[in-house]
Amino acid sequence: MRSAAIRSAAMAMLGVALAFTAPSSSRADDGSVAWDGIKSAAFGARDILDGAGKVTLDAPYRAEDASTVPISVRLPAEFAKDVKSLTLVIDKNPSPIVATFNYGDAAGTGERVLATRVRIDQYSNVRAIAETADGKLYMASRFVKASGGCSAPASKDAEEAAKSMGKMKIRTAFKDPEAAAAQEAEVMIKHPNNSGLQMDQVTGLYTPAHFVDKIEVRTGEKLVFTMTGGISISENPHFRFTYQGNPSDVMSVRAEDSEGMKFSGNSTPSQS
Repeated sequence: MRSAAIRSAAMAMLGVALAFTAPSSSRADDGSVAWDGIKSAAFGARDILDGAGKVTLDAPYRAEDASTVPISVRLPAEFAKDVKSLTLVIDKNPSPIVATFNYGDAAGTGERVLATRVRIDQYSNVRAIAETADGKLYMASRFVKASGGCSAPASKDAEEAAKSMGKMKIRTAFKDPEAAAAQEAEVMIKHPNNSGLQMDQVTGLYTPAHFVDKIEVRTGEKLVFTMTGGISISENPHFRFTYQGNPSDVMSVRAEDSEGMKFSGNSTPSQS
């Protein structure tokens, strides 16, 4: 997890500088300067292929709340079995690299779905880039109209949020009792995920960035995925995903935040 975290952090910081130098615009096709810089920083000179038929990204065209924008990525089984990682990008965010998910054996060979909630700072393209085992990259993108998500105030005051920080809910369920490759799980972590751009309404000072940046999910000791992320994941990180395994097995989650605080939790096994 450590080496992956370092690489993702470096990509995110490069993306920050590039995003701040890019011209702002609300047009879907006017983010090319920002994207070109992010692409170069994150993926170098590698080609990124059209993900039509391979990567489906769902996101609202106009978000109701820019601080909690729901997005989901779907990979069909015949493609998903070869996917080793998935990277989410929001071109115009201060830290454009939302997160990278590196899959393990328990991600399965069936259809793969991943859903979460993100902050969007201004009208922007949102992208999902899947990397296959042979090193090829495939991308899908959606334009989302949302603004102010990265600076939106937290829903709870700092003292109240601290009381429940790190508490987890982990749910597993039989999506299809006859197909172990098509199970579904949900992980919810209590954490303010402060972006560093939110102003304390009492002091007038900016709340320091403090966010979950590493997550590891296992079922029956087999790795489902690791995640390295940043400030673009919404408050109280929430992930819904498919995996391969038996929901009666315990799913364990380990998380770490940007201040080095560590959290862990286990599911209560489902009954078939």
